[in-house]
Amino acid sequence: MKKIKIYSLVIMAGLFFSACTSDLETEPKYELTLEELLIRDPNAVEGLLSRMYSTFALSSVSGPGDSDIAGANAGESPFIRGLVNLNDFTADGMKNRWGDNGLDQLTTTTGWNSNNKFFKYVYDRIYYTIPQTTNLILILKNKVDVANEDQYISELRFLRALSYYYLIDFFGKGALVNDTTFETTAPLPESSRTELFNFVETELKEIEGKIAPSNTYGRANQAVVQMLLAKLYLNAEVYTGTARYTDAATYASKVIANGNYQLETNFAKNFRADNNTSKEIIFPLIADAITSQSYGNTTYIVNGNLNSTTMNLATYGATEGWGGHRATKAWYGLFAPNAAGLAASTDIRAQQFWMTGHNYEMNDYKEWTDGYPSIKFTNKNSDGTGNVTSFSSTDFPLFRLADTYLIYAECALRGASSATVPQALTYVNLIRSRAHADVLTNISLQTILDERGRELGLEGVRRQDLIRFGKFTGGTYLWPWKGGMVNGTSISDNYKVFPIPASALQANTNLTQNPGY
Repeated sequence: MKKIKIYSLVIMAGLFFSACTSDLETEPKYELTLEELLIRDPNAVEGLLSRMYSTFALSSVSGPGDSDIAGANAGESPFIRGLVNLNDFTADGMKNRWGDNGLDQLTTTTGWNSNNKFFKYVYDRIYYTIPQTTNLILILKNKVDVANEDQYISELRFLRALSYYYLIDFFGKGALVNDTTFETTAPLPESSRTELFNFVETELKEIEGKIAPSNTYGRANQAVVQMLLAKLYLNAEVYTGTARYTDAATYASKVIANGNYQLETNFAKNFRADNNTSKEIIFPLIADAITSQSYGNTTYIVNGNLNSTTMNLATYGATEGWGGHRATKAWYGLFAPNAAGLAASTDIRAQQFWMTGHNYEMNDYKEWTDGYPSIKFTNKNSDGTGNVTSFSSTDFPLFRLADTYLIYAECALRGASSATVPQALTYVNLIRSRAHADVLTNISLQTILDERGRELGLEGVRRQDLIRFGKFTGGTYLWPWKGGMVNGTSISDNYKVFPIPASALQANTNLTQNPGY
């Protein structure tokens, strides 16, 4: 069975975890304490670690009908679904037509408020993972001894840092739960974006030399840690006011120099059910139609872009088409200014869209035929073989090498002393050549933003990119349905972060709402 190793002990470990998000300072409750479990069976650490990886991929190890998050909808609350909702639907390239209970707010970048359940689901998922990983770290450090302990602790620290990275990006502040504050009974103080940034930076730099250079597929290694540092530094000016592009380029170069990753000849392989064999993916979030089922992993992406009345679902390995997501011309317009040009494009990334029966313009975001569904992700293998299943077996490529090349290129253009523009041009042209696009003789920051749009659409980075380039808020750059208008309109700067959920403010009175909400 594909990728079963990482989840081989997850079900066992799941017996000892319970959701605990209403009180972030309360230690999770267990039928058997983790300390007792690990004393009895030190090998159980593998399952417990896998359990923590699963918080980014599944709703719950109990199955797709359950959620780790107390009171949450099991299908709506997984991390990948939240990442797409918050970083893709709120940006220019993708829109959703369902409009249920807050999705309209995301799709139109209007009316954001602290009661939107999709903000709450992401926030609660972050604060489910942080205390759980911290508890395991403390047990391994102070209470039990297991073989390869430093490696396990390093991986747990990475997963905690990854959670904080998204807290920094999405919400900008929060309570800092770490080894020192974990057992504090009083509500924790609010930590600023800069304080959280500094914590994540310190954690990642400390584990960079401790974590293994290579690891089992789907688990963190040294290059994964370095990639997160590159992404953290890339956005440092947004997060802290201080640019760190030289550091971002340095860490991107470390990942590239690692040599274990290379661009896949077939671009599409990164988004197919056999992408576990891709040489390009640095860190995936694992999906499997049998062993790791979820309505909120790539199943959400694949099924959400399909419609059973107009598309052959079996072609994409799916049994259902949910008819919800479509791209806008802000994405496919990067390949051509009209439908005829898009259909004739030699860039293979222009084939990421279903055009038949659909309109180039999105005059009504709730009309299924306005805009093109994205068929970038499918549940078939890269050679077209594979089963038709209810859930997707396509892993989500959270980090991949093409992004690393583009990070380096952007930093070079922003003046990083550890990068050169000629090398940046080479990296960009490697990506474009792979896509059968014309090679470039020069590049600019706009070139990089556009290339990121072509290459990384629907991979959970677009909103972040637009903010970094100064094009998310304001009226300098408009896209369909920005600000709730068909042709787009200016939105205020407070939209650069999401509102802190009302439930979090109620649980910890030390937290304050972000300005403008």
